[in-house]
Amino acid sequence: AMSEQWDVGRALALSGLFRLLQGAGRACAAPFLTLYLRHLGLPAPLVGVVAGAKHLAAALWAPLCSRCPKGRRKRRLLVASSLLGSAGASLLLTLIPPADGDAGYKYCNASQQLGDRGAAAATVPGPGTSSHVSAVTNAKATREPEMPAPYSPPLRGLKKETSGLGSAAIDLAGNAEESLYPTESNELSLFKTTLPTAGGSYESGNLSDHRKDAQGVSFEAVQNIFQDREHQIFLMVLGAVVLWELLATSLEWTVDENLYEYLDFVDATDRYGKLWIWSYLGASVGACSIAVFVDQLNCFLSSTITRLAVHFYGYALLITLSLLVSVFFPIHVPKRTDHVNKTAKALALLWSDGRAILYAITVFLTGAAGSAVQNFLFWQMQDRGSSELYMGLSVAVGLLAEILLYFFKGKLLRTFSSVKIVAVSLSLLAVQLLCYSFLWTAWSVLLVQILSAFSSGALWWVVNMTVDDIATPGMERSLHAVLQSLCYGGGASLGSFAGGFVVKHFGLAVLYRAWCVCLVLWLFLILIVQSKLPRQKKINYSRLLAADSSDMSDSDEENERDWLVKAMKDESFN
Repeated sequence: AMSEQWDVGRALALSGLFRLLQGAGRACAAPFLTLYLRHLGLPAPLVGVVAGAKHLAAALWAPLCSRCPKGRRKRRLLVASSLLGSAGASLLLTLIPPADGDAGYKYCNASQQLGDRGAAAATVPGPGTSSHVSAVTNAKATREPEMPAPYSPPLRGLKKETSGLGSAAIDLAGNAEESLYPTESNELSLFKTTLPTAGGSYESGNLSDHRKDAQGVSFEAVQNIFQDREHQIFLMVLGAVVLWELLATSLEWTVDENLYEYLDFVDATDRYGKLWIWSYLGASVGACSIAVFVDQLNCFLSSTITRLAVHFYGYALLITLSLLVSVFFPIHVPKRTDHVNKTAKALALLWSDGRAILYAITVFLTGAAGSAVQNFLFWQMQDRGSSELYMGLSVAVGLLAEILLYFFKGKLLRTFSSVKIVAVSLSLLAVQLLCYSFLWTAWSVLLVQILSAFSSGALWWVVNMTVDDIATPGMERSLHAVLQSLCYGGGASLGSFAGGFVVKHFGLAVLYRAWCVCLVLWLFLILIVQSKLPRQKKINYSRLLAADSSDMSDSDEENERDWLVKAMKDESFN
């Protein structure tokens, strides 16, 4: 029973399978989320707010997950409920109707648009609908400036032909006409509040009347915001996405922490470090598979559900399969629990080391710059006529490039210094952003994504190595979590919030080039500051103690026997 209870190989195999399914599920939906929001009719600023709130919710919620239940049954219940809840929250997005009736048709590829136009041409509008068609055209003309110039939909004339046909045009015209009346009433109410009535009654009730009118106007303004179709869709999407992210974060943290505690109890934490490869492999397969499947579908599954909803169906399916795997997870609850605020201690450790501060700012900036690619690259590829297959392949190429480069990690770290690797990583990320700003065809993204192996993977090697050097016993994971939150929580959320507004007012190319310039300037600054920092040789005692004495040869045994004395002498000089 004991051998079965502490079967490390079985636990690692189950964890690898679970991460494979989780990675595939996340890759089915997460990279395509902003593309789906575009099909719902949300403009770039609102899409940026949703993406930023998603990253921020995950960063703020992760430290609170440490309060998770300590009992085995409660942990299993938490994992199961988080799995089912995240699947349900993702499916909520598929029930949200588009803000614009023809939003999905704007971004269909050319062949499907031609097919849809041929089917729609059978319904010829009657003479009485001409005024409604002109009303829809005028309503669209007022909304056109909200879309940035690089994102003007292809086949504009074809879109106008298909969008003004049949009963859909009447419904859209009705909505456009109805939206005018609240605006007129608001203007009238505002006008009335500024015109005083003659007589002494106005002087006596001036203050109270103005307060009542002001409250009425503010209430009507807020009411109109919630009644606006676009804002209604935005609020529904925001709620569903934040709920989805909170549940997914709880799930990932609980499963990850439970496995690490289990491996730590059996003294096998060294085998924990390579499990991320299964997540990357699953994500590569999941992104490509779902893209191939979606490409075979028509633009709409029903009158209001676009084919992009299949991404969330795939996520829900794979998450349900991972629920079956989680049933067999070994659960270990440590008897000793630390109530120390490790987040504050981790921040203090980062603040105490100059190089750690530089790398913390670096991951913050790379997270903000990377958010521009994550949020809007697929928009740009779609405008270049890309199919979803190229989008899925772009995800897979970046992840597989990181996996392949990982096998040369030891040789690269021994050959090049940390500063050189960071410089190359920042330079290649800047080159990536510059190439995206001049994107000529959809397939060229695949070539640029190969650089992600260095711009993302190698950069985190150096960051993690620096963390291991400054970490005190038991603080390694907390330091890693803080840096991950700085990158994907702080940097990515801030970059998403600002990126949407930049895309709307200046275009996506300007956003990419601005981040490219910022990264180059930071590269020069980090090289200057790094050269001024004092060189400190830190010795990781826990790593030395964990070294296997059997690796030492007989000739070196006597030289290595006094390593502790040498270490103490080195520290006394520092």
